[in-house]
Amino acid sequence: MNRKDFLLLAEDIVNNRLPDDETYKEILRHDNGITGILNGADLIREHYFGRSIHLCTICNGKSGRCSEDCRFCSQSAFYKTDAPVYPIQGKDELIKGGLHASGTPVNRYSIVTTGRGLPSGEVAAVAEAMSELDGLKIGRCASLGILNREDLLTLKKAGVNRYHHNLESSKGYFPKVCTTHTYKERVDTILTAKDLGMEVCAGGIFGIGEKDEHILELALDLRELDVDSIPINFLISIKGTPLESIHNLTPMKCLKIIALFRYVHPNKEIIICGGREQNLGDLQPMIFYAGASAIMTGNYLTREGRTLDRDLEMIRTLGFNTREKP
Repeated sequence: MNRKDFLLLAEDIVNNRLPDDETYKEILRHDNGITGILNGADLIREHYFGRSIHLCTICNGKSGRCSEDCRFCSQSAFYKTDAPVYPIQGKDELIKGGLHASGTPVNRYSIVTTGRGLPSGEVAAVAEAMSELDGLKIGRCASLGILNREDLLTLKKAGVNRYHHNLESSKGYFPKVCTTHTYKERVDTILTAKDLGMEVCAGGIFGIGEKDEHILELALDLRELDVDSIPINFLISIKGTPLESIHNLTPMKCLKIIALFRYVHPNKEIIICGGREQNLGDLQPMIFYAGASAIMTGNYLTREGRTLDRDLEMIRTLGFNTREKP
């Protein structure tokens, strides 16, 4: 495929003519330059989102000693890392980030906790904290692991209208990522949240040893689930984890992954999250031209991220603007 082919493909997509899987595979294996791929992805993003960029930020509400063995994660109790360890934080700490974000261009605030699934009593504590943000200009999200219907409903009643729950990788590769819970359990949590009328934010992490076929499989899995927004993370190799020595991503590969997800999910929010600085380097501003319509700003769970001021400067310099607040 050449530049013209990718532009024609993008035009087909915005006119609701989706390609077959073989065409999607070509995006990832294409070696004849990346300009054409980006041109098409940019056309699609511009069609659905214009020049606006959504911003979200998170709070690490409970950290470390996770019971699960996800091979990329510094918080797993299976690995010896320098990740911070502390119990569920108090209400003031849980809402501090949301209060601050409400007075900035950030659109959405999420509380994230470690573990297979947050106990019901602690879910209630998160819900109580989130209810304190009523009336403020900030969307509310939570990422508390595998939850049942009752706990998700508790969150919804407190004003949390979006639940975040990454699939992490494709169904075919997931057993090599985690063995302490199943892919189906993750999918079931997503389906339950959707059934309750909550929006769902679900994506994955790349650079963990997956092949191109797994990247596309995950993109298609998420399309079948019809999630509302898709966070894309790139591996930050952390000492002490089984993946500490893996460094198999290049900036060009990262941009192709972002672009693939834009071609597969033309009208969904695509949020670039962890690992964008480490894996994209000087090409980080290209994420928007690859199809990204959002970024997570501020710190990550156990690693520092970019400040809001730096991200706002990048957005302005590129001629984009921040999305209007809810």
